[in-house]
Amino acid sequence: MVLNAPILKSNEQQVLDEKSQKSQKLSSFVPRHIGPNSDDIQQMLKVLGFPSLDALINQTVPQAIRLKQPLKLPEAESEYAALTSLKKVAAKNQVFRSYIGMGYYDSITPPVIGRNILENPGWYTAYTPYQPEIAQGRLEALLNFQTLIIDLTGLEIANASLLDEATAAAEAMSLSYGVCKNQANAYFVSGDCHPQTIDVLQTRAQPLGIKIIVGDHQTFDFDQPIFGAVLQYPASDGTIYDYRAFIEKAHAKGALVTVAADPLSLTLLTPPGEFGADIAVGSTQRFGIPLGFGGPHAAYFATKEEYKRLVPGRIVGVSKDAQGKPALRLALQTREQHIRREKATSNICTAQVLLAVMASMYAVYHGPDGLKQIAENIHSLTVLLAQGLKRLGYSVVSESFFDTLRVELGTHNLKDILAASEQLQINLRVFDATAVGISLDETTTPEDLIDLWHIFAGTDDLPFTLEELTSPSLSHLSLSRKSTYLIHPVFNRYHSETELLRYLHKLESKDLSLTTSMIPLGSCTMKLNATAEMIPVTWEEFGKIHPFAPLSQTQGYQLLFEQLEAWLAEITGFAGISLQPNAGSQGEYAGLLVIRQYHENRGEGHRNVCLIPTSAHGTNPASAVMCGMKVVAVACDSQGNIDVDDLKAKAEKHSNELAALMVTYPSTHGVFEEPIQEICAIVHSHGGQVYMDGANMNAQVGICRPGDIGADVCHLNLHKTFCIPHGGGGPGMGPIGVASHLVPFLPGHPVVTIDNSTQHSNIGAVAAAPWGSASILVISWMYIAMMGADGLTQATKVAILNANYIAKRLESYYPVLYQGKNGLVAHECILDLRSLKKSAAIEIDDVAKRLIDYGFHAPTVSWPVGGTIMVEPTESESKQELDRFCDALISIRQEIAEIESGKVDAQDNVLKNAPHTAESLITDEWHHLYSREQAAYPVPWTREYKFWPAVGRIDAAFGDRNFVCSCLPMDAY
Repeated sequence: MVLNAPILKSNEQQVLDEKSQKSQKLSSFVPRHIGPNSDDIQQMLKVLGFPSLDALINQTVPQAIRLKQPLKLPEAESEYAALTSLKKVAAKNQVFRSYIGMGYYDSITPPVIGRNILENPGWYTAYTPYQPEIAQGRLEALLNFQTLIIDLTGLEIANASLLDEATAAAEAMSLSYGVCKNQANAYFVSGDCHPQTIDVLQTRAQPLGIKIIVGDHQTFDFDQPIFGAVLQYPASDGTIYDYRAFIEKAHAKGALVTVAADPLSLTLLTPPGEFGADIAVGSTQRFGIPLGFGGPHAAYFATKEEYKRLVPGRIVGVSKDAQGKPALRLALQTREQHIRREKATSNICTAQVLLAVMASMYAVYHGPDGLKQIAENIHSLTVLLAQGLKRLGYSVVSESFFDTLRVELGTHNLKDILAASEQLQINLRVFDATAVGISLDETTTPEDLIDLWHIFAGTDDLPFTLEELTSPSLSHLSLSRKSTYLIHPVFNRYHSETELLRYLHKLESKDLSLTTSMIPLGSCTMKLNATAEMIPVTWEEFGKIHPFAPLSQTQGYQLLFEQLEAWLAEITGFAGISLQPNAGSQGEYAGLLVIRQYHENRGEGHRNVCLIPTSAHGTNPASAVMCGMKVVAVACDSQGNIDVDDLKAKAEKHSNELAALMVTYPSTHGVFEEPIQEICAIVHSHGGQVYMDGANMNAQVGICRPGDIGADVCHLNLHKTFCIPHGGGGPGMGPIGVASHLVPFLPGHPVVTIDNSTQHSNIGAVAAAPWGSASILVISWMYIAMMGADGLTQATKVAILNANYIAKRLESYYPVLYQGKNGLVAHECILDLRSLKKSAAIEIDDVAKRLIDYGFHAPTVSWPVGGTIMVEPTESESKQELDRFCDALISIRQEIAEIESGKVDAQDNVLKNAPHTAESLITDEWHHLYSREQAAYPVPWTREYKFWPAVGRIDAAFGDRNFVCSCLPMDAY
């Protein structure tokens, strides 16, 4: 320490500081994330007539809700620095060998799949395949997934995946409840199910008045009426039960039976569909998907074709395109929540697409023989393990098992066994003081068995050798499979890495992703998913940890959660955050359940009315109904804002029963509604709570906060605002933030204690894993760490600038439907195309499909207003890309003008026949009234780079009339 040092810095030190600041600026992530540079921003502001970005924001966002001080977040770090910081966090995790099981297994991701799907932005930055002509690659991969599940379960149809096994079981319960005609309100849940599944079922059942009966399927008295049941196969403790007698009795009473089955075991065991199951659910995590401390993983849902219109989530179906060529699209779209709203049977509006694609390719790569060999190897090792344990004086509960043993300790001490296992960095499942569980997986080796025997022997000397044990057989599988599976060529062709690599690339090339162009979907926020944000997802310190590993081994994850929760709380203005909801729909559901529990806790459980604006996303009313609430619609005015007078009237009318208002901010119509604080106050004055849908949080971060505005709870789509990629339709994350009075009611978990919830008052588990899809939370952590408070705020401002720039450039071609008080929009704008139907017989889909010819994904079509497109450019798109998009829409408007003037035929034109495939353009005969050149190369940049759709316009109605949701025979192609 130097005393009396001069206060003024030396010239040399000042030079060093300046160099440091310059270096920091050069390495800053913020300009990497934000598309327009400072010159671009000034040019765009000039078009809008504003001297500065702050001047624009001042005229866009109501002053009353503006933040008075900057967000209190750590200083922004460069990509390298943030990765270094996160690596130190990751190092606090301890990667033990996991034999815990309970539906989660270590697995091997084939490197060709890891590098070319999981780590490939061509796969992970694509959007949900609403425009199927430019999504044929991932739709084919999902069709493979559905075929895989249909074959393994022995049922007729399967969906394109769900969020996790527990919520899939809950969806099965809901379907059973809706289908069953015996008027029962009780649901039987086998006590042999995984505990997290039981808890999620109880959470889902309670608000609907469904009684959950947890019991033994072998002794259940069917005199008590039930509408359905769920059984675990194999059971959570590993036992393989023959459920045929139970299912026959259940069917005799008019109940539907769901079997939660491990799909890998079904390569060896009789499929559920063959012994009478109506529904099968489960997780495909062990098909090459990392543990990831709980997710993301692709669950599956299979059932009978008669229930196809009640299946939750997405189904990929086969149809044909304009040329009669087989083509894929999302089937049975009338099941969508935005159509059915409060009549929807589920609020699930997406899938775990990226993970389902990986699981399907794992099956494609290994094929039926490879999968069977993996399963047989696991089973054989389990048989050997059981023999050795018996030689050591332990008893194994069941003689019929696949990969899991429940070991009775007898006179042996549990503490000694756990101490020995910790010494070898091994995790076992603890049933109670008298029994432990061991689940093996594809990573298990004979050497691992020796370590396990040493633990139970309590010594380094074993009384036997591996070679001395009886050669294992499949005799411990009491219900062995006789039927064939995966006979389709796709599962029998790509077993060399060369062939699979080419197949993956072929599919990728059929899909438009952010690697191709901007994806300007309103309400979906398709922003940059930076490589630096994605890299930590594949670190073993995050990927190879079981969700029920002891907290002492997951200190890195706990620190990550603590920091991310604190950052999100600061950004939203809330007192508590739950990271458990693993999708936006689950966040909605959890938030409303928290409100419901709050009212219950105060003795006001009669409050069950939920006010929802007519403009709301369809998952809002669907979520409310799932929480046992009655939906009351609130009107919107001519400007698209909530009709405050109608809100007052509805709140007054239902004052005694008012539970909540669901409101999206900025509004679903892309406007900062001025009276938002008054709206919140009206609801509060009648005893209700305000739930804010965080879909549009991209326009709030750093500028205003839901908690300050008056919201009591808000869910956050981390796959929108906070950079988790959409993955072709999933994964997502939907954590919720709540005000202080709601913190005690945040989700809990039956296996792992969560600090921020009170055990006796929390709503229970809403997802299978304690922190949802924990491994992808690193993406949002990296984004916030690299952006810092200033960067996040600048991103919000530029998102608003980009949207207003697009609106300004296009307003003379397509009217902007809704604008705020000063004629400005928020981060998205709605362009009105309804007049084109009358003037030129042009439908909204014609414009959407023609955009494909220009190399763009269409904006959100016909939502929230029919006949419009909703455009959200995000802050990540450069001015050059925005101009290219605007030029495309302007060019299309000129093409429409030629129809309006009669210069071009109203039916045979480039819009009606769009999109144009390369195949359709190189035919010998050309019968159209326009040229091939006009069809293929409408603007100069399409000559430099052309994205060709794989199929022409798809006939969705044909596919629904001729419903097929599994792979077609190869000659069909």
